[in-house]
Amino acid sequence: MRDLTDIDTIKEILGRNGFRFSKALGQNFLAASWVPEKTAEAAELDENTGVLEIGPGIGCLTVELSKRAGRVLAVELDEKLQPVLAETLSGCENTEVLFGDILKKDVGELVRENFAGMRPVVCANLPYNVTSPVLSRLLSAECFDSVTVMVQRELALRICAEVYQ
Repeated sequence: MRDLTDIDTIKEILGRNGFRFSKALGQNFLAASWVPEKTAEAAELDENTGVLEIGPGIGCLTVELSKRAGRVLAVELDEKLQPVLAETLSGCENTEVLFGDILKKDVGELVRENFAGMRPVVCANLPYNVTSPVLSRLLSAECFDSVTVMVQRELALRICAEVYQ
């Protein structure tokens, strides 16, 4: 299996598939192998876990989730990533990619349809520009046992900041 966090591998896969980054979508792909490994590990997955991933990018976290969970549903907004993900996730038989906007999906329905009888969790590297609305949507769905997300440091500091009155 190729290292999907290796910058040369990323460039080769994206180039072969004619993919160009979109600043508007806040695309930023992981380039350190320990990050997806530690993120998936932190989610405490097993074969009875159904994982919702938002914004799989080229699939480096998705592959790690697939190794550990019973089922993975990755929701990706950018349909131009379809051939990339078809290539990088080949062999991940327990994984499905749904193209669309997570903010326009009924999250509870996705969980009911895809994770029946499983422990539903979220594990994702959230794009900066939609982190707050996505987190709100996920938490208000009240259907996940856990939500493990990676966010940019600045946003994490804001989320953890004291409220002054």
